[in-house]
Amino acid sequence: MTRDSQTDTAAAQQAAAQPTPANDQETLQGGADPAAAGNDALEQALKAAQTELDALKDQFLRAKAEAENVRRRAEEEGAKARKFAVESMAQELLPVKDSLEAALADSSGSIDALKKGVELTLSQLRGAFERSRIQELNPAAGERFDPTRHQAIASVPSQQPANTVVSVLQKGYLLAERTLRPALVTVAAAQSGESADAGSPN
Repeated sequence: MTRDSQTDTAAAQQAAAQPTPANDQETLQGGADPAAAGNDALEQALKAAQTELDALKDQFLRAKAEAENVRRRAEEEGAKARKFAVESMAQELLPVKDSLEAALADSSGSIDALKKGVELTLSQLRGAFERSRIQELNPAAGERFDPTRHQAIASVPSQQPANTVVSVLQKGYLLAERTLRPALVTVAAAQSGESADAGSPN
């Protein structure tokens, strides 16, 4: 091989080893920076998390406001209910007061008229109690002593079973099934050899 041929061959090999501009562009396009890609993904994740956090915060504030509104409405309704309950009871008692004043103003001196007036007034009061859901507690003799509705004043000797009502000293009253005032009663004491069972006033 001549010197010229050797020179041409070396030049061709050197030219083949050098990348062309097109090859350089392809290398840049195909080899994206991994760090830049990771930053983009992280930024997108942060944006999504912030959006979700904002939505949850808005839901929390709405729920809190609704709960506050419910609490306020409940308080207002409770206050109105108590006010109207007192007003209703007062309206029921007005006729009773009118009857009492009429009885005091009666100058006839008739015992029968006075008795009828008292009976009428008592009837009005009972009606007012009934409409206001107030019930009498007037246990019969022999009824089992109930510590939630009765108050024992004394235990007395009796032929009745122990811890049963013997007599009522003062009536009690219920308000909507709740004891407003217990009935004052005497109860049968345990007889000799008889043990007091559950519900004993002692």
